[in-house]
Amino acid sequence: MANIAFLGTGLLGAAFAEAAAQRGDTVTVWNRSPDKARALTGFGIRVASTPAEAVGGARRVHLVLKDDAVVDEVIAAAGAGFSAEAVLIDHSTTLPPLTAERAQRLATAGLKYLHCPVFMTPAAARKAQGSMLAAGPAAVFDSVKDELARMTGRLEYQGERSDLAAVNKLLGNALIISLSAATADVLTLAQASGVDGEAAVRLFGLLDLNTIVATRGANMARGRFAPSFELAMARKDLGLMLATAGGRPLAVLPCVADRMDRLIAAGHGADDFTVLAIDALAGRAQGGEHGAA
Repeated sequence: MANIAFLGTGLLGAAFAEAAAQRGDTVTVWNRSPDKARALTGFGIRVASTPAEAVGGARRVHLVLKDDAVVDEVIAAAGAGFSAEAVLIDHSTTLPPLTAERAQRLATAGLKYLHCPVFMTPAAARKAQGSMLAAGPAAVFDSVKDELARMTGRLEYQGERSDLAAVNKLLGNALIISLSAATADVLTLAQASGVDGEAAVRLFGLLDLNTIVATRGANMARGRFAPSFELAMARKDLGLMLATAGGRPLAVLPCVADRMDRLIAAGHGADDFTVLAIDALAGRAQGGEHGAA
């Protein structure tokens, strides 16, 4: 099995390292807070005192770090410790333009780099479940794709555009966070109405959310706003929701109401409520021309 390193042993990094050790890999870890790294020694994992020590002799170096600044700092600290055959596999969620700059800079320096953000919890990482995206040179991806596939339930190669996995990671997280925020508002409305929260969540089972997202999402992306649920009527219903909340804190509904009001004032009240996406269409000026909130 492989000699690999993990730089960053927070919740996700620790789970990845633990799973790799249990698969038989020889694993070395480093973390800015040593106690988090030392907690992994029970799995036969070696703890390094510096990034450079951790990556010495490693064929794969996995980065699971907070943000772009930390990624750059840790790569620089590892410095000459990288072996000639090492592949840097960055699972960190990062800004796409900085990811592209990093990929170019590392390629110029002769380092092999893939950006591989994931959609998985630590528990899923331990069980090799969830999804992993990968972007970077095809030859580099091909050299490690079998090992990456053992880390995840689904591995999706995005191609050689170095920032595409970073973009798609943000798109996915935007949906996850927005749905969770909307669920928080549903629970607030349920609480205000004397309805049990778990019963309110079970209501979602009556909705085909996958079809709603797929069909309405495709129409939104194509700019098709022929009404099946007029914006003005959706705004009326949203007003009922705000009234029901009775001043309780809401995560997203007030922002949606403001956006709807702007679009209605711009003459879109008779369009489908999915006209909310009108300023996201290709060719629109940045900032929109319909009062984007």
